Amino acid sequence: MYNKQLETFIQVADLGSFSKAADAMYISPTAVMKQINLLESDLGFLLFNRTNRGLSLTEAGKSIYKDAKYIIRYSRDSLNRARNAMKKNDQVIRIGTSLMTPSRFVTDLWPKIHKECPNLKFQIVSFENTPENAREILRNLGQGIDIVAGVFDDAFLKSRECEALKLSDTPICCAVSVNHPLAEKPAIDITDLYGENLMIINRGWNQYMDDLRDDIWKNHSQINIVDFPFFCVDVFNQSEQDGNVLAVVEPWYNVHPMVRNVPVNWDHTVPFGILHSPKPSEQVALLLDTVAKVLDIDN
Repeated sequence: MYNKQLETFIQVADLGSFSKAADAMYISPTAVMKQINLLESDLGFLLFNRTNRGLSLTEAGKSIYKDAKYIIRYSRDSLNRARNAMKKNDQVIRIGTSLMTPSRFVTDLWPKIHKECPNLKFQIVSFENTPENAREILRNLGQGIDIVAGVFDDAFLKSRECEALKLSDTPICCAVSVNHPLAEKPAIDITDLYGENLMIINRGWNQYMDDLRDDIWKNHSQINIVDFPFFCVDVFNQSEQDGNVLAVVEPWYNVHPMVRNVPVNWDHTVPFGILHSPKPSEQVALLLDTVAKVLDIDN
């Protein structure tokens, strides 16, 4: 796993001195300097410029700093998944959850599921929603996490090496700042978006989002499309701060407290469902069959 000296490195970089990092970590400045020296020795290059004026990151240090927090976060998530795998109970289904992969569908269906399968239990496993982490989790469903709820298309399932039980075709709606004039409307007409910046995820992420993009380019050139690479909290922050409209799906209604999802009077939808391993366990298969039964879905 990751070198724990990276945490010390981040503290020193954030606070700008060995002594302040030592105070924050409740260890001596000598111990902090020793850890940084050992880390630099292992890496083979300096992370900090040391001068009478204090510390500053070297170019190599700046590069490491950009990746270190992700490395630590990913490693912790990996360890949590491993611990969950060790504690696996045949009657427990582990549901992965993040802001973009809500587990609300279980809450909504729980009374009906429980009636059909009274011995079935659920464990919620949270994870950091980064492109790398999400991709790794979906490719390894059935190990640390059994199922994840989310939007998909055929290409997405193929690239992530997983399958899905579709629960619904969820409408694509628009997220806007609560201070935006459109936030007061019960529903948005396409003409309401004329003159607005509409943020749509980059082409290739989802066929149905691409269809929306093509429709706007072809029929509604008065709308300015703004590209972004990945759905995360920062995208919602950008939408709220810049006053842009963001194309999202209904299940993401509570991602940002200052952003409201507003329905749009168009026919654009995205499949939403339960993502699972191509070879689900007996208990996961039972859950999928039960959900299909209570929702009257052909599975």
